[in-house]
Amino acid sequence: MAFEQATIAVQDEQGYAQLHALIDAAFDARDVEVFLNRVRKSKLRIRDYETILSRGLLAKEALALYQALPVSDQALTRERYLRLVEAVPLELRQRYLKVYAYY
Repeated sequence: MAFEQATIAVQDEQGYAQLHALIDAAFDARDVEVFLNRVRKSKLRIRDYETILSRGLLAKEALALYQALPVSDQALTRERYLRLVEAVPLELRQRYLKVYAYY
């Protein structure tokens, strides 16, 4: 039997949509390298979502939007962010190896 993730309903659809639009914009194929470069210059790891938010690397209003969401919507947002982190093309991931490294 294959693993099937449980569906969690979004509670604050407006805030959730606004925050996801900011995340999607950062990982847009035309802008992802700019975002990765900003993360590298900040000496952060790409998977450190909360610190990236608090430093305003996604957008200035992203942290406030995130904090206003219920915990379940925050979890869905983190999961989406991490999924997009892993979807970055291998060529860019290799170029920004320090950003992607686990150490």
